Amino acid sequence: MRTTTMAERSPRILLVDDERAIQTLLSYPLQKDGYDVTCASDGREALARFDDGEYDLVVLDVMMPRLDGLEVCRRLRAKSTVPIIMLTARAEEVDKVVGLELGADDYITKPFSLREFRSRVKAALRRSTWAKRTQELGDDEPLEVGELRVDFAKRTVRVRAEDVQATYVEFEILKALACNPGRVFTREMLLTRIWGDSAFRDPRTIDVHIRHLREKLEQDAKDPEYLFTVRGVGYRFRDTD
Repeated sequence: MRTTTMAERSPRILLVDDERAIQTLLSYPLQKDGYDVTCASDGREALARFDDGEYDLVVLDVMMPRLDGLEVCRRLRAKSTVPIIMLTARAEEVDKVVGLELGADDYITKPFSLREFRSRVKAALRRSTWAKRTQELGDDEPLEVGELRVDFAKRTVRVRAEDVQATYVEFEILKALACNPGRVFTREMLLTRIWGDSAFRDPRTIDVHIRHLREKLEQDAKDPEYLFTVRGVGYRFRDTD
């Protein structure tokens, strides 16, 4: 049975929030933009609906009954690379960090404008489409540096002969840096490269992803071989000379 691609149908979004008013507020502009929106009111319902359908994006509230959004994110990421945007009303940085480290691609802190929300959704779906096209075309040659091998066409990463499970955003950051060895990228440059712009986004988001990448790639995250910090500026990949 042939799988229908996003280009052949309206993008499908799973919107998960325990407040009906929020579901209505967010689903209306998404449907107006031409998206097919399915709503879920708690974590368990979200997982059940995800298993029953094919989705291009999940918008996931953090605070929910039965299963919270962080646990749902963890379970979804264990079986799917679907883009995930977290919604959080919490101000604590730790909640954003935990969501990103569990595999969320982006997060929005409540309250937020519908303009910001629609911008994030469009960017997430655009990134997902680009990733799928890159994988289908397979034009990029694999990169091998030291004990690290990155296959851009297959979107796979291996280091010291072991597979590395990188999230979409982690892979895109690694690709941007590794394809430009020695070049310094500011946080804003990486935000724009990955999300299309840096509007509405905290530059510290990049720091979280870099730290997580180092934990996966480096033997000693405090003494990296591949991803280096340029103090006061940003990040760079090791020179290949």
